[in-house]
Amino acid sequence: MKTFILSCCSTVDVSAEQLKKEDIHYICFHFSLDGKPYNDDLGKTVSYESFYKALRNGAETKTSQVNVSEFIEYFTHFLESGLDILHVSLSSGISGAYNSALIAKNELIKKYPERKIYIIDSLAASSGYGLLMDKAATLREQGWSIDEIYNWINENKLNLHHWFFSTDLSYFVKGGRISKTAGFIGSMLKICPLLNVNAEGKLIPISKPRSKEKAISELVKRMEDNAINGLDYADKCYICHSDCLEDAKKVADLIESKFKKLDGKVLINTIGTTIGSHTGPGTIALFFWGNTRN
Repeated sequence: MKTFILSCCSTVDVSAEQLKKEDIHYICFHFSLDGKPYNDDLGKTVSYESFYKALRNGAETKTSQVNVSEFIEYFTHFLESGLDILHVSLSSGISGAYNSALIAKNELIKKYPERKIYIIDSLAASSGYGLLMDKAATLREQGWSIDEIYNWINENKLNLHHWFFSTDLSYFVKGGRISKTAGFIGSMLKICPLLNVNAEGKLIPISKPRSKEKAISELVKRMEDNAINGLDYADKCYICHSDCLEDAKKVADLIESKFKKLDGKVLINTIGTTIGSHTGPGTIALFFWGNTRN
């Protein structure tokens, strides 16, 4: 009999079908296109194809996180059903949703003192966050308790690697990460900046490959250097992309050719509307288990 639920935010950037199959619940972030509001509901209301087409056509987009009252309403449904909650939040390094979830927990625990409500800062994002939830679901399937899973995630979440690059610098300019001048020069030089997520869950620029091909090569090299057991890596690997599927397939093919012991094929996902509003089209991200991030 189920005694607790696994929960996350819609920013895990895996399919709704996968979350349903793994019995993982999620709460939606929000975004807008040219001022019209939507829920980030894994492409159900606004398809990813329509979303990225709108961005390429110049649509203005904004995002907003889940607020405290939304978390209270969402959590209350499970608590009233007699279920404990293990909710894993989008990284506090890029969103305030973790703090909102904590405030909601502190309010609800007064009303439901007999229930367990665990809130974890994933220090992860996008399909890396999704890979973390997949591991949690696997552990639950193996009979682990809510306390055991809670402890495992906190002890191992910094072993989850995020490496990504972008071929479109315009959204780096819009987000204030680089100046207009640097963006212009970078585009002229065909620079595809390589970034990762550090131990504080923040996005950090690492290098500036000068071509998409070099960026792909460096992305895979980072996995060779950091994955558990190197080329003998035997766990799962996820990739996600923002409207550049063919490039994602090239990365997946290269990884599968080098890492012969992968747990299944590389899973390719689409970057969702919240994360995609900030990356824009043309981003490729790679996620795997490796040495501890620092």
